[in-house]
Amino acid sequence: MGSFGMRELIIILLVVLVIFGTKKLRSIGSDLGGAVSGFKKAMKEGDTEGQEVAKQLKSGTDAEFPETKTTSTSSSDRSA
Repeated sequence: MGSFGMRELIIILLVVLVIFGTKKLRSIGSDLGGAVSGFKKAMKEGDTEGQEVAKQLKSGTDAEFPETKTTSTSSSDRSA
C-alpha cells in the first residue's frame, strides 16, 4: 500500500505530460540536470578545500582565510 507500482507511475507520468507538454518537460529536465551537476561540482570543490585546510592544519602552517570587514572602535568610543 505504501509504494507505487508500475501502473501508478505510468499514469502519473502521462498526467504530467498532458499538463506541462513535451517542450516544458524537456526544459524542466535540462534545468534539473544542470542543477544536479552544479551541486555535485560544488560538493567536489568543498571537499578539495576541506582537504587543503586539513593538510595545512596537520603541517602547522597558517590557513588562509578570506579577509573580512571589521569595524574597529577607538578608545574614545569605548569610554563613552
